[in-house]
Amino acid sequence: MKYILHRAALVMASALILSACGGNTAVKEEPAAAPAPKTPPPVETPKAVETPKTVEKPAETRTTNAVHPLDDPSSLLAKRKIYFEYDSSEIQSEFKNVLAAHANYLSSNSSAAVILEGHCDERGTREYNMALGERRARAVMQALTLQGVASKQITVVSYGEERPENPGHTEDAWAKNRRAFISYTSR
Repeated sequence: MKYILHRAALVMASALILSACGGNTAVKEEPAAAPAPKTPPPVETPKAVETPKTVEKPAETRTTNAVHPLDDPSSLLAKRKIYFEYDSSEIQSEFKNVLAAHANYLSSNSSAAVILEGHCDERGTREYNMALGERRARAVMQALTLQGVASKQITVVSYGEERPENPGHTEDAWAKNRRAFISYTSR
């Protein structure tokens, strides 16, 4: 912008110098009048350059506020932990809707896959807890496959007591550790 204004000032100054040198008044006005139409276009050019910055983006380049169903915190799909009673692999009724939502999503998205992680609290032997963790993960797998999920979309793994959610040694801590976790992956 400074360059354009500077150049316009030089053109006008040159025109004034040239008109002052010629002694004829008709000649003075004619060169001074000729540069005047050239001056406005350079001033308007920057406005044309700035205009695209304020123009709204085409529909295909606009970002949307749509949230992927797996990332929506208000969705049942956001619930990935299925908790169990002590020494049990039976799915409680409060988690049936959560599993139904995951089964529906997996059935509708054949490229989606899950790893079902079975976990236990620290009570019991390592071997017993590994087996119990696997039974919990397999119980979730059975619930999903009964609702139409392809078994090839599911991987089962047991961590037993190795990965506690809560490292405490209280009933509340143990209740958090008795779980199956649904972890999404892509095949």
